[in-house]
Amino acid sequence: MLPWKHAVRALSVLLLTAAAGLAPTTAQADTTQAESAPSRGWNDFSCKPSAQHPRPVVLVHGTLGNSVDNWLGLAPYLVNRGYCVFSLDYGQLPNVPFFHGLGPIDKSAEQLDAYVDRVLAATGAPEADLVGHSQGGMMPRYYLKFLGGAEKVNALVGIAPDNHGTTLSGLTKLLPHFPGAEDLLKASTPGLADQIAGSAFLTKLNAGGDTVPGVRYTVIATQYDEVVTPYRSGWLSGPDVSNVLLQDRCALDLSEHVAIGTVDRIVFHEVNNALDPAHATPTTCLSVLG
Repeated sequence: MLPWKHAVRALSVLLLTAAAGLAPTTAQADTTQAESAPSRGWNDFSCKPSAQHPRPVVLVHGTLGNSVDNWLGLAPYLVNRGYCVFSLDYGQLPNVPFFHGLGPIDKSAEQLDAYVDRVLAATGAPEADLVGHSQGGMMPRYYLKFLGGAEKVNALVGIAPDNHGTTLSGLTKLLPHFPGAEDLLKASTPGLADQIAGSAFLTKLNAGGDTVPGVRYTVIATQYDEVVTPYRSGWLSGPDVSNVLLQDRCALDLSEHVAIGTVDRIVFHEVNNALDPAHATPTTCLSVLG
């Protein structure tokens, strides 16, 4: 993708998010979408984990995503492989339906905490595995580090997560040149402001190390990411960490930020490997056929 196209796409994300926080709407607040996900086998609270896949998988959507749309590809993929799969909505703003992940990230982590407890209670499993896209791959680290989540989670798989923030292709560096822009962003869409590289939230999250003991971490990134920039800001350091560049698995894969988390079956295969490392098989370009 040409550099100016990177900037245009990143700018569109910034503007759309700000608009979502400001635009009035008469739509009714959407009910918890996790309760009414398409009948494709996930969010089934009667599901009991099998001996082969003993932990439920909780899917955590990204900024401007929701519990359904983000997972129309990956959720059925995992269900078809025998996992109990669940997804939640988090970070909702008042009068903004469907587009979530915009609220303060520490509060979103509290929502994840409650949802994981609910899933564990329903399934009878002692631990869950988490798979998140974008903010959904980073936000759970707050839950693990500050809310006791490490005792309830075996693995966190982040797909294009912004673990150390994003510059949105350099656009965030322009905010100080527009008086009031940063304050407006923090007031209207705090979840976006929290993700800017160098934010107070990220400084707290990463202080003292990226990881916590007892949890396996996998990061899957794409060099064509135009939202999490630079893409290496997603990498984690610490024990039990695996950082995977998609193009090292398949050099022909051109997936960018959205595609890597929603439709890329090569990534889905890598996620399955991360969830079940004992039965992992090589991820290649041919994994798209799996």
